[in-house]
Amino acid sequence: MGIMRRMETAAAVFGAYLLGSVSFAILVSCLFALPDPRSYGSGNPGATNVLRTGKKLAAALTLAGDAGKGWLAVWLAGLYAAGAAPLAGLAVFLGHLFPVFHRFRGGKGVATAAGVVFAFDWRLGLGAAGTWLIIAVFFRYASLASIVAAVFAGIFAFFPWFGLGTAAAVPAIIALLLIWRHRDNLARLARGEEKRIGEKAPAS
Repeated sequence: MGIMRRMETAAAVFGAYLLGSVSFAILVSCLFALPDPRSYGSGNPGATNVLRTGKKLAAALTLAGDAGKGWLAVWLAGLYAAGAAPLAGLAVFLGHLFPVFHRFRGGKGVATAAGVVFAFDWRLGLGAAGTWLIIAVFFRYASLASIVAAVFAGIFAFFPWFGLGTAAAVPAIIALLLIWRHRDNLARLARGEEKRIGEKAPAS
């Protein structure tokens, strides 16, 4: 790998991390004059927690922004830094989990992971999204739906018809990180204390 190629890759990865560090849950909450999403509900700056305020538009914009940055980071890396797209996908996800702009206290990365997977292969992304929707509709637990969908994407990314090659390791790593980030949710699910989708935040 030549020096220019290395610099392009480094720039793509760094730029992806910075993009991932932009929290749309916090930005949208400020725009709608809502409380900081880290201060209520699950404390997670993500679309599901924003939905607990009852503001569906705010939650939808959060979801679109977080997913969009995941897709955009991979697309831009593929466009301007050949071969850097997989690393950029992982970097934007890590940026969301550990955002430099918010003292490294980020979200759980479900929407951003979805954007990354869609950028890798729309069929894999659609399958993961469909899995999330099915689990969410039947059980109404966003955490459970996220874990199942992440595992689905992480395993099926290695199937040869997606043609991801070594890039298939990225959805698998993301799946493991998502499970780790949801460890508290798994404990609450086991105790029957996990909040369901659409449950409003308690009045302050």
